[in-house]
Parts: sequence; structure tokens; C-alpha cells
Amino acid sequence: MFENLSDRLSGVFDRLTKQGALSEEDVRAALREVRVALLEADVSLPVTRDFIKRVQKKATGASVTKSITPGQQVVKIVHDELIAMLEGDEAAEALKIDNPPAPVLMVGLQGSGKTTTTAKLARRLKDREGKRVLMASLDTNRPAAMEQLAILGTQIGVDTLPIVKGQSAVDIAKRAKQQATLGGYDVYLLDTAGRLHIDDVLMDEVLAVRNAVTPRETLLVVDGLTGQDAVNVAAEFDGKVGVSGVVLTRMDGDGRGGAALSMRAVTGKPIRFVGLGEKTDALEVFDPKRVAGRILGMGDIVALVEKAQEVLEVEQAERMMKRFQKGLFNMNDLKMQLDQMLKMGGMQGVMGVMPGMGKMQKQVEAAGFDDSMLRQQIALINSMTKKERANPAILQASRKKRIAKGAGLEVSDLNKLLKQHRQMADMMKTMGKKGMLKQAMSGMFGKGKDAAALPDPGQLDPKLVQMAERQMMGGGSLPGGLSGMFKKK
Repeated sequence: MFENLSDRLSGVFDRLTKQGALSEEDVRAALREVRVALLEADVSLPVTRDFIKRVQKKATGASVTKSITPGQQVVKIVHDELIAMLEGDEAAEALKIDNPPAPVLMVGLQGSGKTTTTAKLARRLKDREGKRVLMASLDTNRPAAMEQLAILGTQIGVDTLPIVKGQSAVDIAKRAKQQATLGGYDVYLLDTAGRLHIDDVLMDEVLAVRNAVTPRETLLVVDGLTGQDAVNVAAEFDGKVGVSGVVLTRMDGDGRGGAALSMRAVTGKPIRFVGLGEKTDALEVFDPKRVAGRILGMGDIVALVEKAQEVLEVEQAERMMKRFQKGLFNMNDLKMQLDQMLKMGGMQGVMGVMPGMGKMQKQVEAAGFDDSMLRQQIALINSMTKKERANPAILQASRKKRIAKGAGLEVSDLNKLLKQHRQMADMMKTMGKKGMLKQAMSGMFGKGKDAAALPDPGQLDPKLVQMAERQMMGGGSLPGGLSGMFKKK
């Protein structure tokens, strides 16, 4: 999502920040490139024009062009205006699903991913908010639509309304309301039927269901790959039915992201969630501040922490921290970290949300580093005995040959892994002494697991960040300290 736009803007702002002093013409020239980048990303012309006008007004004043860091000032203005464009006049409120049972109506055209999104939202409400959820399919037209939702319900552990053939959409909605009330459910999701295009039959059915259950939320599911068509569909649905929010699907396949950037400005409706894959956990909250940061290559530290929380237990993390503070870091610890990195989306997934690392993804790919290398390192550790994992210092030539042969790799691969391990052990010991590990644990697993409590990436000590990056990645000639572990064989 936004890869193309992010790459274009990154190039523009890199040149701008390296330029030193800026004239107003320099700023205008850069904004012309930004304008082209937004239009190529499929952002609507009126939205682009208004965005550039607001940025130019703020960025061409003497307070910017004569400041100590004019380039960075311009980037900050663009960042703030991106947030304003995505957020609108005020930030979107949380879903209104208190006072159970809360009905949520899912609407949209056929093929937009509505049924899958219903299941994704149900799983999110169940797993992350502890809600008891009931799903009901109101699609009496599409073959096997009800069965599809029932299968998804079984996969994610969420109840679905029993199928009764011959009932109308309104009858099913009323039955879902009754079962949700009697069964003690917190939320019931109503997956309505779609059409290939907006017509009177579709709208009449949605309106009848809406009047029957009075939903707290009406979420419109639209395919992000359709670009500005998605924005037009949202405007029509809101005008005829009224929607409280939008869910953009298939955003993982759209490197442009223009629909997301235009949606709030054109429709006035907030984007609640974005679908980023086919799996039932591939649904993310759309946060304008985090999205703006990712577009401008500033990373998304909150997303990184959320991923870490999903794969790492608090007790396990505390045990690891105590070991690291004592300077204890063996191959079992390294293997655990490699496993966690794969669970968090692999090297590319982690780099995509780390501050300052997004720009380096292509360089890493060109250097031949991918998740297969992580798996090779795990294979090398698995090839060791328990004694060797606990104390890699005992590894001499004969042991190295045996381990490399067992993993189907070369001794040189093992030597790189051992070097990486030594550097990470040194870094963990240093961070432990400086209290950084405890601080990171507090932010990640503190009261309420509030990821937002972590320090702003821009406030971190650059020297410390470089040290951590250099030692974790092995130190080397690649920009930013990425190492020989990225070199092709």
C-alpha cells in the first residue's frame, strides 16, 4: 500500500533536505513533483489541487525558506497536511458497539470482499476486544454465500446464524437480532447482499434491513483496487443509505493508494479499516497519523509493537530481558528472535514499519536478502546439539563442518551466523546496562499494553539507533549499516 507514492515522495524530499538553503522557487518545483506523484497515485484532481495549495501557502513563507532546516520543515508541513487530508475535520471515533447487542450492517457491491471482511472484523472484535460476536448472512441471491460465512465462522471461532432457506433479508436480520439478544452476544454483524452496480433493488433491500434493526454502524466495503470508482461508490451509498465508515479491501495489491487519500476529502466519511491480505487476521485499523508516516518513509513503530505483542508473551519477554541484562544470549535466544521475525511478516514486513528503514528495502532485495536466509539461519541452529546452542564458543572446525552439512549449507554461512550472534550478544549487554531493554519492555508490555506510550522514533538518540542497527545487522558497507549478511553468495 502506497509503495509507488512513497518512493516518488521519498526521492523528492531527499533532494530537498540535502539542498540546504531553499528559495521559494525550489519549494514550488518540489511541490510540482509532489502534485504529479499524487495524480499518478490516483488521487482525485480536486483533492490534489487543494492539498498542494495548502502546502504551498505554508511552505513558501520566510519562516520556512530562511529556517535552519528548510527541507525538513517542508516535509513536516506535507506530513501534517497529509494527516489533515486523511483525518478530515476531526478524528474518527471508535466503533459504536457498546450497549449490547450492537448491530453492525455491512454493505457494498458484489465482489468487494464484503463476506471475508465481515469475518475479519468478527475475528478482530473477538480476539482483540473480547467481544462475543454473531454473524449472519443476508445474501439470498449469491449461491453458497451463507455457507461461505458459516465456514469462515468455524475457522475463526465465531458463531453464525443457522441457515433457514426461503427467508427474506429482513426476516433473517430480525432473527439475528432476536438470537443476539437471547444469546447474550455483544455484537451481531449483518452481511448484506451485493450487486454488480448500484441499483434500486440493492438500495431498497439495504434500506429495509436498516429500518428493521437500526444499526449502530453501517460499514461500506469497497475494493481499493478500483481507485476513484471506490470513492464514487462510497459517495453514492452514503447519499442513498447513509454510511458511518468505509473499509477498503485489497489494499495490499495497490501500490498507489489514491482511493484512501481521496475518500475522506470527497465523501466526508472516515476509513475505519483496510484489508491487507486474504487471511482472516489481515485487517488493520486505518490511522491517519500512522499512514502519513508510512507514506513519507517515517515508519510505523506502533504497528511494529502491535505485531510484537501478537507473537510474544509477556512472561517470555520478561525472562528474555533478565537473561539479556546479564549478558546471556545464546543460539536458542537467536533462534527465538528469528522465528518471531518470520511471524511478524518477515524481514520486509518488519523493515516496512521501522522508522527510516523503508527506503532501504529495495537495496536489501537487490543484495539478495530475503526470508529464505532467515530460514537458513534457523536450519543451522536446528542442526546444533543442545550443548552447542547453549555455548556456541565450543564450535570448532569439525563441529562447524557437521552443522553446516546437516543444514545443507556452507561453513562460511555458519561463520556469518556466529559473527551475527556475537554482535547481537554485545548489543544486548550494552542495552541492558543502559536500561534500554527495560524501557522498551515497559512501553511494549506496560499498563494496558499501550503501544502509543513508546517514545517517538524521531526522539531516539541517532548514535544509539546506529549502534543497534550496526550490531544487529552485522555492520558493513550497505547504507545505514546493513551488513555482509545481506550479500549474495
